[in-house]
Amino acid sequence: MARTRVIWLISGVNRRMMKLLFALALIAYIACEYHMFTSIMCFIPLRNKTNFWAGFVGSHLTDKLMMDGHEVTVVDNFFTGRKRNVEHWIGHENFELINHDVVEPLYIEVDQIYHLASPASPPNYMYNPIKTLKTNTIGTLNMLGLAKRVGARLLLASTSEVYGDPEVHPQNEEYWGHVNPIGPRACYDEGKRVAETMCYAYMKQEGVEVRVARIFNTFGSRMHMNDGRVVSNFILQALQGEPLTVYGTGSQTRAFQYVSDLVNGLVLLMNSNISSPVNLGNPEEHTILEFARLIKSLVVSRSQIQFLPEAQDDPQRRRPDIRKAKMMLGWEPVVPLEEGLNKTIQYFNRELEHQANNQYIPKPKAARMKKGRPRHN
Repeated sequence: MARTRVIWLISGVNRRMMKLLFALALIAYIACEYHMFTSIMCFIPLRNKTNFWAGFVGSHLTDKLMMDGHEVTVVDNFFTGRKRNVEHWIGHENFELINHDVVEPLYIEVDQIYHLASPASPPNYMYNPIKTLKTNTIGTLNMLGLAKRVGARLLLASTSEVYGDPEVHPQNEEYWGHVNPIGPRACYDEGKRVAETMCYAYMKQEGVEVRVARIFNTFGSRMHMNDGRVVSNFILQALQGEPLTVYGTGSQTRAFQYVSDLVNGLVLLMNSNISSPVNLGNPEEHTILEFARLIKSLVVSRSQIQFLPEAQDDPQRRRPDIRKAKMMLGWEPVVPLEEGLNKTIQYFNRELEHQANNQYIPKPKAARMKKGRPRHN
């Protein structure tokens, strides 16, 4: 290495400045060396995944990717995610957990990005609508920027909410939707719609590989018991002997899929050649009232069903057309509804026992009020 001559100036301030510059140069050198090492590691094809969520769906996706032998980096700010959902992987050589908010840029090396970052239940995303919008807009821009920088493929976890209160039934991917852009759900609905727009802008202008999954109602273990969704509310209320709260007449319909089916669909979509949106959901449609009675029966609960005022902008019918997923991915749900519900009820029972031992009993989260009217998921 060539000898470097440094002329020291008389001033003590300048001496301190030079020391600081040397320190910064050393840090930059170390960072550069680390970055080169990381880049080499990431040349291993389809091994390094980044999953943006330690929450309900993201933690199950992490399990599958880890079991398949991939290197997985989980990025979460724990706004709705929980560390305990992925703590069983902490210490594994292929697993890394980063506490980070996607509204800030992220500089890592990955091959695939599963962008699941966003609160998904109405009480959570309406609790802080500006934060929800930032996550789905600025956060998505940051993740697309990351994908562009490192040449990664990005899968956006979009939602059936992009269809709003649909006038087409069942909903296929060609339907543009019927959404109130200024209603209480708009922070999530429109946030996901603009996130999709950003994905295709980056694909067309920058050549970023994108995949878009429009996810319909999903349930399973690791759901927050008091997150305000239909399944968690009904199960928790039934187990605790409280009235099952139904908004309106209960004639609204939903289609529920078990989380393992969704995770399989996400992985298939990520590794496919399909760049256009794909519905992932269960085409088996039930009214909310039917669903409440089913859960009450499975729990063997004496709870009554309580009817509350109908919610503003509550979609009246929701059922996915999954012909595209069947034909192009070979995917469809395989877990029967009652089987999935029984597994989820068992999980909630264990959670209640755990929380009782810790002197905390969760209560179902009430639908957030808007102009005196409650909300329904």
